[in-house]
Amino acid sequence: MAGTFEIVSAGQESFRFRLKADDGTLVAVSPSYPSIKAVVAGITAVRENAATGFVVDRRVFPS
Repeated sequence: MAGTFEIVSAGQESFRFRLKADDGTLVAVSPSYPSIKAVVAGITAVRENAATGFVVDRRVFPS
């Protein structure tokens, strides 16, 4: 089963989304968006980019 995007209020006139895994684990929380249209656009961007995104390891190892 796929994860779930939940749209929630983030103040009087702002919204954010939470991405939860199918077991209920919270995976990500978005920044706040000023409208439902904007938060849906944010979800669409995550859905389109996450599947093809590269994993970049930026850790710094001691020398």
